[in-house]
Amino acid sequence: MKILREEADVLVIGGGTAGVIAAIQAARLGARTVVLEMTGQLGGTMTNGGVSAPAHFFNRGRQVIAGIGWELVTKTKALDGTPLPDFNNPPPNRPSHHVSVNPYLYACLAEESCLEAGVTLHYHEVVTTAEARGDRWLVESVGKGVRREVLAREVIDCSGDADVVGLLGFERVKGEVRQPGTLEFRLEGYDYKALDADLLQARYEEALRDGTLIRGDFCYARRPFIDYLRAGGANLQHLFGADSTTAETQSEANIAGRQGLLRMLRFLKTLPGCEKVRIARMYPMAAIRETYRIVGETTITREDYLSGRRFDDAVAYTFYFIDVHTEEGTDHEFLEEGVVPTLPLGALVPKGSQRLLVAGRTVSSDRRANSALRVEASCMAMGQAAGAAAALGVRQGVPSRDVPLDLLRDTLRAHGALVP
Repeated sequence: MKILREEADVLVIGGGTAGVIAAIQAARLGARTVVLEMTGQLGGTMTNGGVSAPAHFFNRGRQVIAGIGWELVTKTKALDGTPLPDFNNPPPNRPSHHVSVNPYLYACLAEESCLEAGVTLHYHEVVTTAEARGDRWLVESVGKGVRREVLAREVIDCSGDADVVGLLGFERVKGEVRQPGTLEFRLEGYDYKALDADLLQARYEEALRDGTLIRGDFCYARRPFIDYLRAGGANLQHLFGADSTTAETQSEANIAGRQGLLRMLRFLKTLPGCEKVRIARMYPMAAIRETYRIVGETTITREDYLSGRRFDDAVAYTFYFIDVHTEEGTDHEFLEEGVVPTLPLGALVPKGSQRLLVAGRTVSSDRRANSALRVEASCMAMGQAAGAAAALGVRQGVPSRDVPLDLLRDTLRAHGALVP
């Protein structure tokens, strides 16, 4: 098989929530930017995983995350003809709204924005090796009928699993216990308001006892089953031990998710009023909440997050609550009113590395802080910061970690980001 060779200023591994923003930002700053993406479209969890409601861009009416991610979200809403929520009126028990977007349209517009910026996109390829070549990185990928070598000045690992960080030998951590994953789908064909909630609850508990359903098919152990039907099952499945770090473990999660959906579908069809239930939509990949986190130059702790620590090298805001999914449901800790945490550049830099950054859920953090940092709006903000730092590093002839902070912040602001 012929090896295809190319050079890049900035190589982005993974075109997901963070990676697509990193790539657009780097390319808009004039860097030759290449993306290696293992699936057939951009957007990651937002598109392939079906978690198409990024949050939070606002804190009770005050916008805290903007920039390229917000640009793509609002462009998607406008072309789709759907309004934005009223951010001055947050939903009950939440500090702000999720922004629901059409995932199919988002994938198209993200790709269009990359192409307009001059990003080179390589789909259906996975990284196999990475090594230092002087002051550059040589990264090899493979796909069907393709072997590719990219010689890059800067690498941004947005794989979701810190794949390149691991290949290069930098430290990353993965807990014995991880948050469960979820296959996203939606059921329809019934009127939940017309159902007998008490009868359904009794039948649901019986199904758990006799093995018709298993723990996690409905993720909340202590909530009434009618809540599942009210939401059409959306985001209410838990896949314990779900792991995206290898093709084998991602396959296991995908299979477990679809088998769980089938169990629930067949069970529901036995219930009065649910005989015509059907699958309205289902996404191709189980969404994974937690695998590796890098050990960075800075590690964001729970205490840092809840206190809204203003890091000296802060390059973005982040805003969500601590949200740990468990075997019983979810464990939340909310920020006090007015607290908006920050993202330090050091948390995007693998400890001891040069010309290497991460963005997304692998950000250097403890487990509880990571449960808040992993959400999509924050990952977009990280991606833009990483893309700007990498491109400026190439332009300045210094590693991205050494780009002057004032220059980095001013550049991010010039591209629409909100910077502490």
